[in-house]
This record gives sequence, structure tokens and C-alpha cells, in this order.
Amino acid sequence: MKKLLLFVAVAIFAFANSNAQGEFRIGFKAGVNIASIGGDNVGALDPLVGFHVGGLVEIPLAGKFAIQPELLYSSQGAKYGSYMGIDLGDYEEKMILGYINVPIMGKYYIIEGLSVELGPQIGILVNAKYKGDDEDGSFDVDAKDDFNSLDVAIGIGASYRLNNGVFFSLRFNKGLMDISDDDVEYYDGDNYYKYSYKNQNNVFQISAGYSF
Repeated sequence: MKKLLLFVAVAIFAFANSNAQGEFRIGFKAGVNIASIGGDNVGALDPLVGFHVGGLVEIPLAGKFAIQPELLYSSQGAKYGSYMGIDLGDYEEKMILGYINVPIMGKYYIIEGLSVELGPQIGILVNAKYKGDDEDGSFDVDAKDDFNSLDVAIGIGASYRLNNGVFFSLRFNKGLMDISDDDVEYYDGDNYYKYSYKNQNNVFQISAGYSF
């Protein structure tokens, strides 16, 4: 397996060098996340504003194509607009999920500087918590055991790079994998019931960065 992966990596590198018309670039980016949770039982959840930050490389391929692997820390999740159907009013509760994300974006340059992007993203959960305040005061509770450690998404977006290396991008990451790792139990007075539900991360990103 290691020999096969090495062969593939060498083949990609050789292909890129022999066919590329663009430039190999290294850069960094940061920006705002507008995150939400989709799936089951999400009626009480509102979007949460977070952030992302990290680095990237852009590897030119044939013609106007390139591939852009990235390594990002991303703060995602949602906030509760209500709980058990009751408006939280002046109180606040957030579900904050921190991921190390590895997008691998295929890029196509429509014109010089302007590209469209599409590709998969793998995410590893590094922290999760419920944070906010209620009638008893502020709270900050670890919730990592309630969520799966692996996340998979598909990203689609666009980017524009200026001649001085500064670039701006928009991207939407649609979660494909269930992030929930927690069953719900309740007792109706006679019997205990247990059921599971499925949720996905959905994140809209606005980024700025620099590559050289």
C-alpha cells in the first residue's frame, strides 16, 4: 500500500510538472464561517458565526486546472433559538464544534485570477462543547462524546486572486456524514424509548488570504 501511494504521489507530481501552465503556490487564509446543523430535530437550531484559519498549496495541472489541498482549523456548530419548544429569551446556548479540516479542491480558472472550486473535505473533531448561560449562570460543558470524530463534506465555491497575491473566496461545505453519536432516551410513564437521529454540518465560508 505504501509503495502504491508513493507511486501515485510521484506520478501526480511528474504530471503536474510536465503539463502545468500555472504556478505552484503556497499560502494562508482566514475568514468567517456561517455554520448550521442539518438533519433531524433541528427546528430549534439557528446559524452560528465562527471562523476558520490555515494554510494551502496550489498545484497546477494541465491547462487551466489546478488542485488545492488545504489544512484548516474550523469553528462550526449552531446556537439554540429555543429548548424543548420554549424560547430561550435573554439566555443563550451554543453548540461549538472545532474541526481540523482537510479540503482537497479541484480548481478551474475561468479567466486569469478567477477560479471555480469543487472537491471533498475530511474533518477530524478536536473539541466540542455546549456553552452559554441560563438562570443558574454561565456554563461550558465538554460534549465531544456526543459527536462522531470523523466528518466528510463536499465543497463548492469560487476564488479571485489579485496580481499581488491577495485572494478572496466564497465556499459552501455540505456535510455528507452523520456527526451525531448520541441516542435519545425518554420515559413515558410506562416504557423507556430509545431512538437515534442523524445530523450534518453545513458551513458557508467567506475567506481572504495570500499566496506566493
